[in-house]
Parts: sequence; structure tokens; C-alpha cells
Amino acid sequence: MSKPVMSVALVCGPDSDMEANAIRTTLESFDARVITYWIGRPSDLMDILSGKDLYPDTDVIIFSFHGDEGSFVMPELDESVYEEHEPRDDFGPEEVARFVNLPGKVILANGCSLGDPKLAQAFLNGGCQTYIGPDDYPYGSSALMFVVRYFYEVLHNKKSVQEAFAVAKAMDEELEMYRLYEREPVAR
Repeated sequence: MSKPVMSVALVCGPDSDMEANAIRTTLESFDARVITYWIGRPSDLMDILSGKDLYPDTDVIIFSFHGDEGSFVMPELDESVYEEHEPRDDFGPEEVARFVNLPGKVILANGCSLGDPKLAQAFLNGGCQTYIGPDDYPYGSSALMFVVRYFYEVLHNKKSVQEAFAVAKAMDEELEMYRLYEREPVAR
């Protein structure tokens, strides 16, 4: 691999390893540096959301997760395994808002219903510049193709986030459910 043109955090939720491996391999072939984070318990996700466990030069965070009703689906652990401070349920807008501190980051949440406006707003309120995700339930292969095309446009064709989003979304009708949310620019 030549010098990386972008650093990507690939955050892999439960039962999402096949998609995550495909994304990682593809992005590395596009000359991105990809650091994979495996989420096995709530504190793992809390540390990513807070920025505590991210490499400092991370440009983009991809959440390769299952989603349901606007929440990240988390593994269900035995009650004896949870740490005292860990949430016991899936991570929806309220849980994300408690932990997120990701100033300037671009987020691509590639799981069913993770493009929910309330979830997106929680990320934007936590400092993220851009949040992308589907507001419905895409087929797995369509979701993977969205990510591949989006990053092909950004990394290979040097498109902006907005331009790459439009090209990836236009690939087929299934991808019309993807939404892009952006933080309002700060007046100077």
C-alpha cells in the first residue's frame, strides 16, 4: 500500500464481520488506512463514541452494524457480565448523545434505519460534521455497494462528501433511503 490518503475507523458490530471484512479490503485497495474496531460489549462502543479509543488522525468512521428502529443493535450479555455503568439495551439517540464526542468527523452508519433523523442529530450535536445512513432497511448487498461506491468516488475520483453521496445513492432505487445530514456551519 502506498501512503494512505485517508484514515478510516471501521467499527464492526455483532454479526457484521463479513461486511466489515469486505469494506476493509476494498478501502485498503483504494489506498485508505483502515483500523478495525470490534464491538463486543457496550463499553467498546462507548469508547469509540467518546473518541477515547480512536486514532487521532481518523478522518471517517464507518459503523458496520445492524440497526433497528433508529438504534445500533448491541449484543445481549448475561447480566453478570455487564459493567456497572454500561447500558443494557441497544444504542439509540439517547445513548449516543450521552457519549458522543467526535468533532469534525464524517460518519457513515451502514445499518438498517441508522439514518434516523434523531440518531443523526445526536451525532451532529456531538460535533460530527456529516452523518450518512439509511432511514429504512436496505438489502445487505445494496448497503455494501453504497459504501464501496461512496469511497470510490471520494478516494479515486476526489469527489466531495456531497458529490460522492449523490453518485452512490443514484446507483439504484434501493439506495434512495440513504440520507445525508450536515452540521450547520459556525458563523464567524
